[in-house]
Amino acid sequence: MNYIVLAIPVFMVLILLELLIARLSKTKLYRLNDAVTNISCGITQQVLSVFFRTFLLVGYIYLYNNFKIFDVPDNFWTYALLFVGVDFFYYWFHRYAHEVSIFWGTHIVHHQSEDYNLSVALRQSAFQVFVSNIFYLPLAIIGFNPIAFVTINAFQTLYQFWIHTETIRKLHPAFEFVFNTPSHHRVHHGRNPKYIDKNHGGTLIIFDRMFGTFQEEEEDVVYGVTKPLASWNPLWANFDYYKDLLSDLKQNMSWGDRFRMLFEKPGWLPESLGGYRRPPEVSRQTAEKFDTQITSGLNYYILIQYLILLGITTGFLFQINQFGLYERAAGILFILTSVMSLGGILELKKWSFFTEVGRWLVLGTGLFLTAILSPFYFWIMLGLLIFSVVFILPFYPHFLTRK
Repeated sequence: MNYIVLAIPVFMVLILLELLIARLSKTKLYRLNDAVTNISCGITQQVLSVFFRTFLLVGYIYLYNNFKIFDVPDNFWTYALLFVGVDFFYYWFHRYAHEVSIFWGTHIVHHQSEDYNLSVALRQSAFQVFVSNIFYLPLAIIGFNPIAFVTINAFQTLYQFWIHTETIRKLHPAFEFVFNTPSHHRVHHGRNPKYIDKNHGGTLIIFDRMFGTFQEEEEDVVYGVTKPLASWNPLWANFDYYKDLLSDLKQNMSWGDRFRMLFEKPGWLPESLGGYRRPPEVSRQTAEKFDTQITSGLNYYILIQYLILLGITTGFLFQINQFGLYERAAGILFILTSVMSLGGILELKKWSFFTEVGRWLVLGTGLFLTAILSPFYFWIMLGLLIFSVVFILPFYPHFLTRK
């Protein structure tokens, strides 16, 4: 059972509640373009995991079936032990994901947002799971069964949703000492030099205290990464770091240094090229967030389209086992094209106008030719197609001056 998918409606309700709190307190916690991109990254990760999930569990199941040391029983105490074990190995994955350059490329997506709210919790890398799953394999050898592992791992992930908020400041000192909290995790998302690579815990913060990576929240946190993404494209967000890494690898250095660069901390260069690039000092007063401005009409269009897309994606993920391989691939392609297109509209990219019109025309043609929907839903989708194309056509002149 995919508990993350089941929790999607709860996530949306809590995000709306945080928005209401922000409005009542007259605090600006959300920007539409940033929140849309955060959720789009989460959508990208979830739909691609349809293909990745089973493949990545094969290693765990193989080790459990062939090399387990113990037959760990299923009871409260072993689940509690597994909970600590999952968090322990998560800590080490998370720490190395920050300290090893090639791993950082699979995790950086989660840190690219320059805001901090519950939508940031949904901003996940599509490829991080290829690295993180390796760290959990010792649990299979110990003898924790795969179903128990997947369940505990899912709830450890769900726990981390609520800590992505500025609406909760400090909790009781005893809780703050043992568990990861909004205060601790705000530090983790900071690009202030004193906050970088700190507080890697998932549910617990005790491993950071034990292994020297704990940092108390002190000065105001400046969120984001040292080299901003400067894009609302959720697909490009997964590749931007590797583009920069490849550019660095092309510089004049030995092959040994090139290999070393992959496994050193992000920002490392050989001394001949200037050495490690230290992150600059930043403050909320001097930091500028990436932003773009579009007409209010396009903002409303994106908001409406996004609500439609969330409904389609949620229904697709809930019903995924009823679809064949080609239907899954077609659904994933439509969803990925949609998030990319809406991200492009936020930047008024000329290509996004054509992808936006094209995705609806392709969907309409596909529905007509395959008749995979009942007549009721077919007419609803046809109505959405006509509405979407007619709505965006008047905005075409806004895209003409862009690349």
